[in-house]
Amino acid sequence: MHIEFRHLRTIKAIHDTGGLARAADQLHTTQSALSHQIKGIEEQAGVELFVRRSKPLKLSAAGMKLLAAAERILPQVAELEAEFEGLVSGKSGRLHIAIECHACFEWLFPVLEQFRKAWPEVDVDIRPGLAFDALPALRREEVDIVISSDPEEVPETDFTPLFDYDPVFVASAQHPLARKTSIEAEDFRGETLITYPVDRPRLDVFSQLLTPAKVEPGSIRQVELTAVILLLVASNRGVAVLPDWVVRQVSYNSDYVTRPLIGPNGPISRRLYAATRVEDTARPFMAHLIRLARQEAVKLQRA
Repeated sequence: MHIEFRHLRTIKAIHDTGGLARAADQLHTTQSALSHQIKGIEEQAGVELFVRRSKPLKLSAAGMKLLAAAERILPQVAELEAEFEGLVSGKSGRLHIAIECHACFEWLFPVLEQFRKAWPEVDVDIRPGLAFDALPALRREEVDIVISSDPEEVPETDFTPLFDYDPVFVASAQHPLARKTSIEAEDFRGETLITYPVDRPRLDVFSQLLTPAKVEPGSIRQVELTAVILLLVASNRGVAVLPDWVVRQVSYNSDYVTRPLIGPNGPISRRLYAATRVEDTARPFMAHLIRLARQEAVKLQRA
């Protein structure tokens, strides 16, 4: 038995209007064409779909089963057609984001709030890229954009610069290291280092400073929230390294100080990138997200 979408639309139209003539008008076809359709379905199925000589025309038990299928399937088809139309026009799509920068949640949420208003039909989701390998997931199309400070030579992947930032040392104003004008790797020996709950290679203080210098802090205390890190630092419970824009954005009091980090090649500076598949970079909503991200970064750097 071969049922087409047009057959489902015909059954529903006849049921809704109560007759072939009105159904034909609704479907912009002829009454003769609808009669041929019905006859063809009945011959295939071996059952009658309508109760003959009934006014208005009524569906048989078999016809009601076909109507139930039509009422279930046709809305799904219409929804799929609308979704495809949105994809073609660039108005809808999927934007699943992986973040390899723990502090970036605070920067990204204002960006997504603006994006949501401009692109309400785009499905947005955030996955912490710290919990899995984000770039391989990008290639497998499990995510659509990766926020990272570690660009790689990856085929068919664009790394679009977003903004530069400086990781800065943060300590209590009463801490002995607060008297220094800059901080080097050796200064961390014996100190309690307060970090986000992230693997060492993903933390700037380790990847850019301590690991190359083979320096180990006295102890490490992991804390989820930036505000709590700063409260602990201000209470002289340890020291931390945070992006400069984070410290400027979340400034509670003058109980802590910031100092630049000096590596073997001079002051440490980093750049944040948006990694996307090459074919997606120029998509209208992707380009708009990147533009909003850069604009928000400018606000943070001026804070």
